[in-house]
Amino acid sequence: MKIRKANLEMDTVSVYIHENKKEEQTLIAIPSIKWSTIIPYEENNTSLTRRLEEEFQSVFNSSEDATHLSLKLVQWVREM
Repeated sequence: MKIRKANLEMDTVSVYIHENKKEEQTLIAIPSIKWSTIIPYEENNTSLTRRLEEEFQSVFNSSEDATHLSLKLVQWVREM
């Protein structure tokens, strides 16, 4: 499991990333906002970014934070 820090406009959040190679998926969790998701390997970057952005729109007041965090998460997941 990797733990990363995401710097947002108003706060810094800890992001927990666990890659499950056997099931070909990655689990991402952000406990401070009570959010988590599973990302299958076959999901492409465009649809993943869009999906994450939509989920974060309801959590963050700023659409800029939602976009920034979505792009960061996609980058981190694809690095693994």
